[in-house]
Amino acid sequence: AMVLAVGAVAAGAAAYVSSRTSGSPWTAGGTVAKTTGRVFFTVTAGSDAGRNASCSGTAVTSANKSVVITAGHCVKLNGAFHANWVFVPGYDQGDRPDGTWPATTLLTTSQWNSGENMNYDLAAAVVAPQGGKSLTDVVGGQGVAFNQPRGRQTYAFGYPAGAPYDGSKLVYCGGRTFDDYLSSQDQGLSCGMTGGSSGGPWFVRFDPDTGSGLLNSVNSFKYNFASYWMFGPYFGPEAEAVYNAAQKTALT
Repeated sequence: AMVLAVGAVAAGAAAYVSSRTSGSPWTAGGTVAKTTGRVFFTVTAGSDAGRNASCSGTAVTSANKSVVITAGHCVKLNGAFHANWVFVPGYDQGDRPDGTWPATTLLTTSQWNSGENMNYDLAAAVVAPQGGKSLTDVVGGQGVAFNQPRGRQTYAFGYPAGAPYDGSKLVYCGGRTFDDYLSSQDQGLSCGMTGGSSGGPWFVRFDPDTGSGLLNSVNSFKYNFASYWMFGPYFGPEAEAVYNAAQKTALT
């Protein structure tokens, strides 16, 4: 069985950054520490209806300067969109250094929207300006890449909240992706991140010195027999369509 890496809410100086890690605290700061954040929402359908939960997300460069990329199940699950959806960039042990950004629009792929197809488990949120400023004017944004070759050196980030993590710190994994030959078209990465990391960014061409890269997938799911692998959807035309729809969305 697949396990969605969504978790319940639980209570930078320069540093050596390994290109291979299965889940270490990110202490090197940079763009990724400002643009990656926690996502909080209320599940509205299914057995978890009414439960508050968390995911991860990323502020990306966009025409309206207001787009967050995350996983599909971080915006819609059990056939219904989540409520009370907010993005907290740079979340760190309870601190919200750049505020809390409520979503005005949640968008996902047609495949996730219609049937919650794991191969297309990605989404975008458009967030309202705060204090007269748009999201990426405040925190900056990561680039996004689509239709890239598979099997690239990749860095993944997120706020895992399931044990042994508690959701308080940004964690990263690094390694080369591999194809999932079991039951999805996703790529996999050796990564021990747990629930709450869902929607966190996967980067290619990531520079540990600046903390910037090109977002090319998101944490999506794990198999319950293989907790040491994380899987993320391939960012093809469907992902690009979601991103384009989001960046063209008028701010309300």
